[in-house]
Amino acid sequence: MAVRGSKAQRAREEAERARLYSARTAWHERQLRRRRRDTTAAVVLGGLIVVGAIVSQTLLAQVTVPEPAPTPSSTPTPPSTPGPTESPEPSAVPTPTLPNAPTDAPTPVPTQTLD
Repeated sequence: MAVRGSKAQRAREEAERARLYSARTAWHERQLRRRRRDTTAAVVLGGLIVVGAIVSQTLLAQVTVPEPAPTPSSTPTPPSTPGPTESPEPSAVPTPTLPNAPTDAPTPVPTQTLD
């Protein structure tokens, strides 16, 4: 089989192939490092966003705690007294109750207070 070209030409072609190969491998290595760096940055940033959201929601929940609803008191409200020209209505007159008499009102439940 006949060899084409001179030794100098073959040496130039081999040198060119070696240069292209080393350029491709260097480019590939840079790509891998960049992708690894980008992935690490994305994971860290995503983690910070999630932690920030949790912290902000926790702080918001503690700052805007709803006030507890008032419970009905066991002391009755005094009825309004009629004026001198008004006549008392039969339902407006309070009926006396015995101190130990059972009532229809529910028993009040004590509320807990934070000290």
